[in-house]
Amino acid sequence: MMTPSEVGKVSVIQSENRTLNFSEIFAASCRIRDHVVRTPLLESPVLNERLGGRILVKPEMLQKTGSFKFRGACNRILQLTPGERRGGVVAWSSGNHALAISAVCALLDIPAHIIMPESAPQMKIEGARRYGAKVRLYDRATENREEIGAQIADSEGAVIVPPYDDFNVMAGQGTVGLEIMEQCRELGVMPDNVLSSASGGGLVAGIATAVRTCRPETSIYSVEPAGFDDLARSLASGHRVENAAGMNTLCDSLMVPTPGALTFPTNHALLADGLVVNDAEIRIGMANCFEHFKLVAEPGGAAPLAAILSGKLDVRGKVTVAVLSGGNVDPSVYSSIL
Repeated sequence: MMTPSEVGKVSVIQSENRTLNFSEIFAASCRIRDHVVRTPLLESPVLNERLGGRILVKPEMLQKTGSFKFRGACNRILQLTPGERRGGVVAWSSGNHALAISAVCALLDIPAHIIMPESAPQMKIEGARRYGAKVRLYDRATENREEIGAQIADSEGAVIVPPYDDFNVMAGQGTVGLEIMEQCRELGVMPDNVLSSASGGGLVAGIATAVRTCRPETSIYSVEPAGFDDLARSLASGHRVENAAGMNTLCDSLMVPTPGALTFPTNHALLADGLVVNDAEIRIGMANCFEHFKLVAEPGGAAPLAAILSGKLDVRGKVTVAVLSGGNVDPSVYSSIL
């Protein structure tokens, strides 16, 4: 009999060649509707005039637990069987997925085991613990989070809920894209471009599936920090590539070694390109989120607006949506950046 970790590996291999379906996103929207916040689309006339186009931001920092991650966690965990709920959930994350899993598990009275890097923002570590999760810290340089998670799952009989390589998680994140299209219709416009930050690629894959199903001519762009532009380079090469070791960035939520095995086929099929921003540009993006929208964005959450402000994409005369993925940033870090 296979262990839970062995079953998971087989599932990944069998699923690597398929892409996310719009029907999965629609089902997720119905499933999680009563549990999530329908975040608004906001715009600044001053910023529009400055950039020569219409810029709409989707502030997912206003989502429960402060990021889009609550959507995917909710969609996945709501589908656990009673037996699986008793065994609990295992997840690994630098913070936002950890907070989301912990919050959903607390809501449903399910045990949660969270593996987080020692370098994760302290507010995210403490936040997961406040929700009642058991947090296991690890060293990024010497330990492997997936291996730790598999060991805990095997010993506890728990279900692994990865941060992006899971179609139910991806479908939950895709509800962001579904809302964008609904809200654009309400405003009487259609988006020419949609930008989303990317770590493993689950959010941008879900958004791309929803948006391009509704409007195929819309261009979807991933945005990553310099040194962690694995998705941009993978899109260019046609296959998954890895980042060099030893790199660092302000964007703690976007530090992954390579695109997700399950997310990449969808992103390769649907994304127009991958954009890259440096830490200085991200600081400017965070400051502009505060100045124009009075929003607190974490570094990774501000990356799409940073890409627009730094001219990585020509937005003149176009309607462009920037998804601000989260706002969980340590106050000391945020104040120093501002």
